[in-house]
Amino acid sequence: MFSGAPLYRFHRKCKRHSARGSAVLCGMLFAVSASRGFFSSARHTQQADPAKPVVVQPGAPGKPSRTLPPSTRATLPQRSRADVEFMQGMIMHHAQAVEMTGLIPSHTENKDLRSLGARIGSSQSDEIKFMQRWLASRGESVSIAKPGMPGMDMAHEPMALMPGMLTPDQMEALRKAKCVEFDRLFLTGMIQHHNGALTMVKDLFDTAGAGQDADLFNFATDADNTQRAEIKIMQTMLEKESSEEKR
Repeated sequence: MFSGAPLYRFHRKCKRHSARGSAVLCGMLFAVSASRGFFSSARHTQQADPAKPVVVQPGAPGKPSRTLPPSTRATLPQRSRADVEFMQGMIMHHAQAVEMTGLIPSHTENKDLRSLGARIGSSQSDEIKFMQRWLASRGESVSIAKPGMPGMDMAHEPMALMPGMLTPDQMEALRKAKCVEFDRLFLTGMIQHHNGALTMVKDLFDTAGAGQDADLFNFATDADNTQRAEIKIMQTMLEKESSEEKR
């Protein structure tokens, strides 16, 4: 038989463990409840006071950056009249190049010329769309409206020509030519045409305050580089055809 004293001590020990366990459990529950309250409060604070965007303006070389007010809004860079006229004129300029390349499939079997013409026609068609979007986004007309200049409708002659553009007589001769003669007229005509585009780019950048718009600057620079490279290709093709004719 068990004596009463050990049994009493056992019950007291159980009560102490039970009380201690209850205290630990209550402490854990309190901690969880407090944590939930903290995170709930944090979420509420974040929702009520969302982080405001930070607008930083980089400083000039050697100068610190500046933090601008959150209300700062981006604006399109100021454009000059020369920018607008350059884009309008280049649309017209490109349109004639696309017309010239459109003659290639029906006028020559020269594979190299067909490949070059397809590249020029595709790239300049895409660039026309870019220039039209650039002008439209700034509320400008896509065609030239300049005092003393005839209308710029590409479907009618006569029209004022941008630098390097083929005259109506040159275009008519190109339309009538076939095979080797077409190749020669196309290459000499497109070299002339491309050189005119280079002149237009130079005139743009030589104009004070013009060419500062980033999109326009990138476009004009790319057009200059591309057309210089294509001029070299066409000069090589022309020299090759000339040497073959002499044989």
